[in-house]
Amino acid sequence: MSAGLPLEGRTALVTGAGRGLGRAYALHLAGLGADVAVADVDLRSYRAFPEEEARMTAGSVAEEVQRLGRRALELTVDVTDAAAVAAAVDQLRSAWGRLDVVVCNAGGGQGDPAQSKASSMDLDEFDQVVRRNLYGTVNTCTAVAPMMKEQRAGKIITVASIAGQRPSRDGGYAHYGVAKAGIIMYTRYLANDLGPFGITANCLAPGYIATGRLLGVYERTGGTERTVRGIASGRLGTPEDCAAVVGFLASPASDYLNGALIPVDGSPL
Repeated sequence: MSAGLPLEGRTALVTGAGRGLGRAYALHLAGLGADVAVADVDLRSYRAFPEEEARMTAGSVAEEVQRLGRRALELTVDVTDAAAVAAAVDQLRSAWGRLDVVVCNAGGGQGDPAQSKASSMDLDEFDQVVRRNLYGTVNTCTAVAPMMKEQRAGKIITVASIAGQRPSRDGGYAHYGVAKAGIIMYTRYLANDLGPFGITANCLAPGYIATGRLLGVYERTGGTERTVRGIASGRLGTPEDCAAVVGFLASPASDYLNGALIPVDGSPL
């Protein structure tokens, strides 16, 4: 079964995988042959978004992975809690014995871009967004690194954003951009730190992606058509566009790529 697939016999952990981009990453890795641990603070979070729920083919992402003929493990975990992340990784290790790929996808913004400008954002909200994105990534990487070092192999894939590469014109959503910029630089440090152990660390930077949740955001902040006018490719990205890059970074094809930042953004104008 699934003979010859590039991730046959490998295991993967995807955080924030209950819906949206994380779900796409989990299913794509399973399609490439990997067994996938689905981690999220709410493993049924798709229920809060009708567009996301409509895309589901089973009651959970783990069930969808199993329908693809792969093993799945459900891990309910808040990535802002370092001890909880470490416990979840221990659970994965007890179940499967190794971890080959981790996708640090959990994160997301919060609040209104107009109310989160660089000079006037709420500092409690700033703290929450940085913890969810940057701290969540660091907590995940420090939890999986010892196992990957023992294996002398591993693929770490972090998820930033085009917001971490350049600021918005009005300085809004600064908390999110700052957190994602931190992930980009952290990934470069990881690459230098872990490269000698046979571990690569690379970063994905999605642009405007048509997840069920974000479609609503685009409509509230000027409309989808206005967003598309700013993209050279003439369309929003899809979760599958991003998942294809994750699949490449998880596969042997990327073995000599380390510390890279790969934008998946259709080339914003």
